[in-house]
Amino acid sequence: MSENAEPLLLVEPDGPIVTLTLNRPKQLNALSIALRREIVSEIRRLSAQNEIRAIVLTGAGRAFTAGVDLKEAGREGFSLGVGSATGTDIDMGKAFSACPWPVIGAINGFAITGGFELALMCDVLMASTEAKFADTHGRVGLMPVWGLSQKLPRLIGAGRAKELSLTGNFLGAEQAERWGLVNRVCAPEELLPAARRLAHDMAGLPPELLKSLKGLIDDGAALPLPQALDMEIARGTAHNRAVTPDAAETSRRDVMQRGREQTG
Repeated sequence: MSENAEPLLLVEPDGPIVTLTLNRPKQLNALSIALRREIVSEIRRLSAQNEIRAIVLTGAGRAFTAGVDLKEAGREGFSLGVGSATGTDIDMGKAFSACPWPVIGAINGFAITGGFELALMCDVLMASTEAKFADTHGRVGLMPVWGLSQKLPRLIGAGRAKELSLTGNFLGAEQAERWGLVNRVCAPEELLPAARRLAHDMAGLPPELLKSLKGLIDDGAALPLPQALDMEIARGTAHNRAVTPDAAETSRRDVMQRGREQTG
């Protein structure tokens, strides 16, 4: 809890999906130790819930998060920009990477430095037209330790990642979409409804298949392409052997009907 006894992290269930809202709007949702601990605890709790299928992560107010709480860092006297050595109870990267369910980042405003890194821990990003991304590590004399230097080039290419990290310049939502950082951009009032619709679409898959597909993509991304293709064949073959032709045909008809409904 904050000093005003307000929850640091709002948790809103909606059937098989849950929306998590960073709730320190006056501090631009700065990532205090307490908030990071809440995030890690909740992601771990949801990871173990069989009835959950997808998670939406967003921020209250005009920021997704402005990154590490620098005022707290000054008071506490701990070293800035430290990775997992600070303790597993606040290691967001490990918590997100171990989560079997897809996490959709609904980026409502500023996502700066550590906040940018938190956004990159999500599986899919959607952005409000008000969203702005920036990697200001270099501008404040720090190096990233939460994955930005490795994840960002893989998403948007090394040249664009270097442009952002070596300048500290801000990237608007529309440019972020053109660069492939975010999947789509929405009006502010449409961001959460759109993110939740996408989460419900994902939640429509059988839970074990949903987890398997997410894991296949994530694990393959960490491998050279030939090994990743071998992994896909091995995992896909093991799964597909259990699917009967009749079941596949029934599912195919359902998929075609869904496609007709979506495209009119």
